[in-house]
Amino acid sequence: MTMNNLNVSAQQQTWSQVDDYLNALLIPSDSLLEQALSTNTEAGLPAHDVTPNQGKLLQLLLQIQGAARVLEIGTLGGYSTIWMARALPEHGRIVTLEAEPHHADMARTNLTRAGLMHKVDLRVGPALTTLPDVQEEYREPFDFIFIDADKPSNPDYLRWALRLARPGSLIIGDNIVRDGEVINADSTDRRVLGVQSFLKLIADNPRLEATALQTVGSKGYDGFVIARVLESPMTK
Repeated sequence: MTMNNLNVSAQQQTWSQVDDYLNALLIPSDSLLEQALSTNTEAGLPAHDVTPNQGKLLQLLLQIQGAARVLEIGTLGGYSTIWMARALPEHGRIVTLEAEPHHADMARTNLTRAGLMHKVDLRVGPALTTLPDVQEEYREPFDFIFIDADKPSNPDYLRWALRLARPGSLIIGDNIVRDGEVINADSTDRRVLGVQSFLKLIADNPRLEATALQTVGSKGYDGFVIARVLESPMTK
């Protein structure tokens, strides 16, 4: 192992230890959430779930906003869905879209175990094919939209989010830093290119005001963008 790799490994160990410390201090242990992660791992799902502190952040944002209608693009095994569904009022609803049937089956298992399926509308199939049905069936706009799916499609997901949002809605995009590759102008990685285009569309859209934050932790070096839909176009 090179010295540079040793430094990266030491950094990652520190980031993970800090995450563990903060989670232990601020986020009570939750057997249902922990069991959801175990179920996902045993089922062979990729370890792409948000971290506990990120899940708690989503939950707090929903509660601060008083959101009742949530759209999640990218369910995976339902871990983030549980965090957000718990923040909703009893009449609240989260529509969550998952392309992979096996992932959706695990999400349904986890959400049923958590007693939350009555708040969840889980749609299976590529999001760009299920979003038109969502638009048709849900006439009221969504208060909160979380985009955490295949990155090459992020620009299309943003366009759909804007159609389905209202003034004051929040749009969150995860995994936008990608170990710093987001600044690589010569990247040929379709995921990086998708994120770059996604961020440019947000920056250029006068209906949005936004910021982005870099994050480090148990999942490495990444970040998220948070955008708010405005009452009227913003003059930049």
